[in-house]
Amino acid sequence: MPPEAAAPHPTPLPLAGVRVLDFSNLLPGPLASLLLADAGAEVLKVERPGTGDELRGYEPAFGSTSGNFALLNRGKRGLTADLKDKGDRAHVRELALSADVLIEQFRPGVMERLGLGYAELSRENPRLIYCSITGYGQTGTRSQQAGHDLNYMAETGLLGLTRAADGAPVLPPVLAADIAGGAYPAVMNILLALQQREASGRGCHLDVAMSDNLFTLAYWGLAGGHAGQWPKPGGELVSGGSPRYQIYRTADGKYLAAAPIEERFWQVFCERIGLPAHERDDARDPDATRARIADLIAGKTAEAWRTIFAGADVCVCVVASLEEAAADPAFRERGLFRRSVTDDAARMTALPLPIDEHLRDQTQARGFPDQGTRRTGWSSP
Repeated sequence: MPPEAAAPHPTPLPLAGVRVLDFSNLLPGPLASLLLADAGAEVLKVERPGTGDELRGYEPAFGSTSGNFALLNRGKRGLTADLKDKGDRAHVRELALSADVLIEQFRPGVMERLGLGYAELSRENPRLIYCSITGYGQTGTRSQQAGHDLNYMAETGLLGLTRAADGAPVLPPVLAADIAGGAYPAVMNILLALQQREASGRGCHLDVAMSDNLFTLAYWGLAGGHAGQWPKPGGELVSGGSPRYQIYRTADGKYLAAAPIEERFWQVFCERIGLPAHERDDARDPDATRARIADLIAGKTAEAWRTIFAGADVCVCVVASLEEAAADPAFRERGLFRRSVTDDAARMTALPLPIDEHLRDQTQARGFPDQGTRRTGWSSP
């Protein structure tokens, strides 16, 4: 369904008047343009005829589409275009020539073959900021290689840093490459390019490589490695090598996330769990200290530990399920879940976004693009 008109805002939104033409699908590009849309940009999402964005077919269903698609495309307008059709391609090209930002995540060379590459479009629209999001970048040995989040995590060394009890790498619980390596850097670079354009009058081509950007997340491991000591899988402070940064099982099969790294937290932690003073020197034998703590934690339920640690400045909490976290009053009182996505009679909570309330569109309920709209244009002159 078409998105509702934006609610009045006390001051102009940061990206009001910015036009974004988004050719991306699945997660990285759509999340990037969602962030831009929530800051006031007009986003026109381009989808192929028929199936459209692959995310539309994901489970679970929500109204006329999928929950995944609805969350990531809230507040955008839609356009169906067959980029192999001369007429559709000409229409899309016309839109690009009056766009401020273009986002695409095809393999390098695809947009050029369609006559929609940066070099060609920028000749007629030199102010265009053209953002290409790929797994391995526009150049280099792997530029044409297919991949998904897990592959990027594996090839950049992040997947191998944390191991299960049997020594195997652990599947990450979040799509870090798509989000932290793709969507967030894309938005950051688009905003920087918009600022630079104010001074230069020209746009640029942004090469956002998800695998490249993952190395930033490994800053601590790189710091150690380049200083002469590369991290051992599961052997460092934040990857399982210390009793001060661990997940401990409770008597009822739940878990405590314990991160009392600093000494002041560590001493309070040890006091609360009943670890004698003579056993608190974890530098001497970390494995033995970890095993002793595990025995103590396993002696009480998660709720008992929650009570014991209540009010303590200690960096320890019970591991929550996603369902529990989404219902947590501490998060709800912050207003994270007050916006919604709508589709006729259906409604679901919108995706919380890392944008300050002062900079966001204030519309509480917004829709997402219908599939099948052809030859539409920008809504404002």
